[in-house]
Amino acid sequence: MSAPRRGDAAAALPAEPALPEPLALFPLRTVLFPEGRLDLQVFEARYLDLVGECLRSGAPFGVVCLRQGGETVGGGPPVQFEAVGVLAHIDEVDAEQAGILHLRCSGGSRFRLRGAAVQRGNGLWVGPAERMAPDPAHVPGVALMPTVKALAEAIRKLAQHNRVPFTPPYRLDDAGWVANRWCELLPVPLAAKQKLMELEDPVLRLSVVDGYLRDKKVVLG
Repeated sequence: MSAPRRGDAAAALPAEPALPEPLALFPLRTVLFPEGRLDLQVFEARYLDLVGECLRSGAPFGVVCLRQGGETVGGGPPVQFEAVGVLAHIDEVDAEQAGILHLRCSGGSRFRLRGAAVQRGNGLWVGPAERMAPDPAHVPGVALMPTVKALAEAIRKLAQHNRVPFTPPYRLDDAGWVANRWCELLPVPLAAKQKLMELEDPVLRLSVVDGYLRDKKVVLG
């Protein structure tokens, strides 16, 4: 298996336009990973307006994981969300029902908020953000190959039932890609997924995943 060139991982991501200033934020009880898939049902006016603007400009919006509060406007505890998120690019829009949009999005670059986010009068959160560096390309080492092979087998079994949650190409020779796909599958708390997404060393991220899978006896040997 040959090592990918350093630029290959970045080239596989969707084209990244300049970040809007400020960046519109979509707090969700999920962690989006680069090159991950995200399906959304949008019906609130603030997010319908956001989708319309993104479609007109081609700009992404930022998905941030909620730590406290709800995804919809209303009562309850104050909204708190993580300072590191992932850009979401809108790939498909379906409007089968009036006032409801179904989106299919793909994850782009990670970003970090450079200051406090603010909530506009319509309820939309926005904040100053900067793009984080993409994962450098690294081929998984021999010790991590059982985890790589286990993901390949999971993809094969899911494909038999037309349930593969990943977008090709399947870059099993890239530690960051393999780690991110496992992170999407694993039934671990959101806080743990967030910490893994934030790790800037993709080999370390995959090593943490490998340790979890071995502890759970998903990977042996």
